[in-house]
Amino acid sequence: MDRSLSKILSKLKVKYLFLAVAAAISIFPFVWIFIGSTNTSADITMGKMTIGNNLVQNWENLNKNGELLTVFLNTAKITVITAVLSILICSLAGFGFEKYRSRGTEIVYALFLLSMMIPFAAQMIPLFKMMNAFNLIDNHLAIILPNISMPFLIFFFRQNFKAFPNELIEAARIDGLNEFQIFFKIVLPSMKSTVAAGAIYSFMKQWNNYLWPLIILQTNQQKTLTLFISSLSSAYFVDYGPLMLSIVLSTLPVIVIFITMQKQFVEGIVGTSK
Repeated sequence: MDRSLSKILSKLKVKYLFLAVAAAISIFPFVWIFIGSTNTSADITMGKMTIGNNLVQNWENLNKNGELLTVFLNTAKITVITAVLSILICSLAGFGFEKYRSRGTEIVYALFLLSMMIPFAAQMIPLFKMMNAFNLIDNHLAIILPNISMPFLIFFFRQNFKAFPNELIEAARIDGLNEFQIFFKIVLPSMKSTVAAGAIYSFMKQWNNYLWPLIILQTNQQKTLTLFISSLSSAYFVDYGPLMLSIVLSTLPVIVIFITMQKQFVEGIVGTSK
């Protein structure tokens, strides 16, 4: 009995030791970036791993032209609008594909899933020509519109709506509610964890979007945070202090949103796998 217990404890020690090492490796880049944001470029280059006193100077260098606030607001506007509209459109689409099945809807749904296999590199030129035809070059709408309907989110919502009982929908119809009232008053409020998970996915995808804004946005007044950070890192002489600080500032909103909605995110993902 003692031997079996000791074996179990030894296995647990190895398991938790492995998890601790993996967690340390995962967290280390964030700790290093945070420490680097408080040091000078020379200290960062030399590998200094202690908190410095250059945070204020890095902030002043980063925001000397007032550009940081502009790009932050641009990114926030694009991300919030995209997240709200994508949740609205994709949840309606997922609900429709699941609860109003027909041969035609299954074909359309299969085409949506097929589009997930097409790499973005194959879509860039047609998409750019389309936005140019709509006179949306260097316009935030050109970033928002292609991301409103996300095939993965439609698949995600449809999988979750499978668990919603059809009897409640039928009862609501008998009570006189139309289809939109059923969706917004009964279905959507009961799927808060699914909506939260979808919102986190959409937010993170758009917040970190780089390639398409790089192609479509052409002026500094319209650029996003990812493009701003890229411009800092591509300078002839890179000032690593402000660069590290900009990365910290760009990471904080994502961390805050994920931490505050972590429980709902996990519940939504688990619901999809059922």
